[in-house]
Amino acid sequence: MIISASRRTDIPAFYPEWFVNRIRAGYVLAGNPFNGKRISKIDLSPESVDCIVFWSKNPAGIIKYLSELREYNYYFLITITSYDESIEPGVPPKPQVIDTFKRLSDLIGPEKVIWRYDPIFFTEKFNYSHHLKYFERTASALCGRTEKCIISFLDLYKKCERNMSGIKFRVPDAGEMFRITGEIAVFGRIHNMKIETCAETADFKAFGIKPAKCIDVELISRIAGRTLKLRKDKNQRQECGCAGSIDIGAYDTCPHNCLYCYANLNKKLAANNYRKHNPHSELIAGEIPEGAVITEKQAKSAFAAANYRKPMPLPHDFFVDK
Repeated sequence: MIISASRRTDIPAFYPEWFVNRIRAGYVLAGNPFNGKRISKIDLSPESVDCIVFWSKNPAGIIKYLSELREYNYYFLITITSYDESIEPGVPPKPQVIDTFKRLSDLIGPEKVIWRYDPIFFTEKFNYSHHLKYFERTASALCGRTEKCIISFLDLYKKCERNMSGIKFRVPDAGEMFRITGEIAVFGRIHNMKIETCAETADFKAFGIKPAKCIDVELISRIAGRTLKLRKDKNQRQECGCAGSIDIGAYDTCPHNCLYCYANLNKKLAANNYRKHNPHSELIAGEIPEGAVITEKQAKSAFAAANYRKPMPLPHDFFVDK
């Protein structure tokens, strides 16, 4: 079983204490995003969890808790874009995020910290040249601290389109996509990182770029030291290459309030849910509603129990800020 933490919200940035409390408790409750009274109880024991995949724009808050994950396999997908507070109002200054990325990489290894540069779209300020300039600068800063960068172009979900209605933007056309991807591929080779694309229909193999698997069975097998076999996630788009996972986050809970985000209906709702958050609750957002039906999720490790291998223990001073 792979835990996704989370496509729906930024757990490392805003909910690290809650997450660690659930690890200590050995289980978590996750509400159905379409029916809040249908709740799954998910086993978080090391014997059941094959890997935890963290998605974040600012993982600084969870670093001090990493020693509590010594029995787990895990890795991070960290988004660093060229956009400023006009597009990503709640994200810290990018030099700060880059420093956190580098620190995390030094602690757990570059193979476990993947850079995401997405979604790519154009405005008058964030134009073609701006993206290339910033990408090259960030790739240079992260050289040796990651093995991979995953890029994608903006998909206009309804929530995203509504939240971006106040700005003038456009999605790159097919020709622009190929040109900018080709130039990004060159920067990847210069700075020794693979470039992959997330859920894109276009074929970029001519640039040595293959489709990404953000929840990546091959990487998890490498981290765990054993071969993991899982099917593609049937709940994701056809173009998505991710393996199946269980998401423990909730929509409308991320105070980053990025305009292009598909996970928030609006910033007021997200802010209100965040204010009501209880780090000791079984749910990431709110409390168990009256009349809720809680079903235990039947998900176990995909590794053979007899051959289960725990990750290498971390040193006792692992999380001490030197």
